[in-house]
Amino acid sequence: MKKILLFFLITLLIPYITIQFLFTNSTEEFMFTRNEQVRVYRNDSKKIENIPLEEYVMGVVAGEMPASFELEALKAQAVASRSYVMYQMVKNKNKDYDVIDTVLNQVYLDSNTLKKKWGSKYEQYLGKIKEAVTETAYEYVIYDGKIAETLFFSTSTGYTENSEEIFVSKVPYLRSVESKWDNISPVFNEENKYQLDKFLKQLNLKVSDQLNVKITSKTKGGRIKKIVINEKEFTGDEIVKKFNLRSTCFEIELIDNYVYITTKGYGHGVGMSQYGAQGMALAGYTYDEIIKHYYTNVEIKKIKNSIK
Repeated sequence: MKKILLFFLITLLIPYITIQFLFTNSTEEFMFTRNEQVRVYRNDSKKIENIPLEEYVMGVVAGEMPASFELEALKAQAVASRSYVMYQMVKNKNKDYDVIDTVLNQVYLDSNTLKKKWGSKYEQYLGKIKEAVTETAYEYVIYDGKIAETLFFSTSTGYTENSEEIFVSKVPYLRSVESKWDNISPVFNEENKYQLDKFLKQLNLKVSDQLNVKITSKTKGGRIKKIVINEKEFTGDEIVKKFNLRSTCFEIELIDNYVYITTKGYGHGVGMSQYGAQGMALAGYTYDEIIKHYYTNVEIKKIKNSIK
């Protein structure tokens, strides 16, 4: 009788176990009880600090976006920054640290640094950042059930970029979208001026009184991929590095023996534009609408087992 009962139970359980195995998400589930501390490599001290997740998000929002921005823009930044670090925490779980506190990942500023940065406005700005983080507590972005790598940058050219045109991989939620609000940014345009001979020397080109420029390839967002200057081909990135430009969206013009380089936008252009987020907030959009505009076909989810 016991054998018959055992066989019956096994028969019932096998289909359930099989289904659970087949349909379990291959990405590790982010459980707050297991991942409540972010391992942050502090670039100045060269040490690794364990920082509570929500405290870390506050320091990143404060470091990455002006506290004077609209609350909905700050909330969008909080969700994007939280999602980004969660993605890195899963990716780097077997490494010594999750993220670096610089632009190599996300800028994180502690309270002592913020007191120096904000001065007499410390309490006011900190309260605003806390509000943005608290109102979006433990929320992050997913695509197809997995944590999204929510890249962001300062200012678009009017459009964001497809990930594969700037980096290597094609990511389905990092698609080019219109960002018509960015002209409010103080770094939307920048002009740089160089003497022609110095400009050519900087590019290791023969000094001449001629400048012939031909753009041979652009991204969907208008950034330069390939450009030919006096018969030598360069990538847009090479020109940016040579002249420390803000963007690969630029124009080159020769006027009276001076070379003028005018750039549009600031940053890599993939994901959420921060000044675009501010423009959307000013236009009445909510943080979740901002997130879903810049990250294609995503959802916002809350960490399981979070404590409020």
